[in-house]
Amino acid sequence: MPSACQTTIRRLALATLLLAPTAFAESPTQICEQKAYEMGLRYQQQSAEVAALQRQGFTLAHYRLKDQLDQFNGDPASLAIITDLDETVIDNSALLVRDMQACHDYTTWDTWSHWEKNGHPRLIPGAKAFFDYANQAGVSIYYISDRFGENKASTIATLKALELPQVSEDHVLLYGTPKAERRNSVTQHHTLIMQLGDSLHDFSKVFAEANLAEQQEAVKANADHFGQDWIVFPNSTYGDWSEAKLNAWDAPLNPQ
Repeated sequence: MPSACQTTIRRLALATLLLAPTAFAESPTQICEQKAYEMGLRYQQQSAEVAALQRQGFTLAHYRLKDQLDQFNGDPASLAIITDLDETVIDNSALLVRDMQACHDYTTWDTWSHWEKNGHPRLIPGAKAFFDYANQAGVSIYYISDRFGENKASTIATLKALELPQVSEDHVLLYGTPKAERRNSVTQHHTLIMQLGDSLHDFSKVFAEANLAEQQEAVKANADHFGQDWIVFPNSTYGDWSEAKLNAWDAPLNPQ
C-alpha cells in the first residue's frame, strides 16, 4: 500500500497532466530525427534575412545582365540564361515543413512527385522581376531542374501560373539526363552569359562529381565566376553539406 506522501505525489502528478496535457505531448523519445531540419526550415521560410539575400541575388543578376547587354551588339536571343528552379526561382518550403512535421525525411524525395503535380510553390522574391527584364531584353531563358521528367506538364503549368516568361517544352529541361548534358544542349546554340542556382551542381559538373572537400577547392578555383556570371541563392534546407561533421571549439563549456 502506498504511503500518504506517495499518494499525494501521485495526485499532484495526475492533476498536472490533466491541467496541462500538451506539456507532455512530446517526450525526448518521441521527438523524431527530422526535427533536426526545423531551424534550417525556419530560416529559409520565415527569416527576413533570406528574403533579403534572395532579392540581393536577383538585383546583382540584373546589374550583371545589363552590363553584358550594354557591351553586346548582336541578336540578344543568341544569349542565354540558365536557371535552376527549386529554391532558386520557386520556394518549396511548404512541402518540406509538412514532411518534417510528419517526421518524414524529405531528402528521400519520395513526396516530391505529389508536390510537383499538386503543390503550389511560391516565387522566390525578386525572381519574376529579373526574368521579365531578361525576357523584355530578348535574352533566351532556360529552366534546368532535376524535377521529375514525367511531371513536366505539371511543372510547366506551375511556372505559367506564376507568370514566368519563356515557359515552354523546349525551355524547361527536367531530369532524365545529367544537368551538364542539358546545359550543353543550350550552349550548342547560344552564348551562355549567366547561371543561377542554389546548389553548386547547378553551375558545373565539377561540383556534381566532387565530395565536400573537393567542392571547397573548386569554389576557390572558380572564384571569378561568383557574383559575375554565377549567382548563388541561399538554401538551408537540403544539400550535400547536410550530413557534414561540425567543428567545435575545444574549450570546456563554462556558462557564466
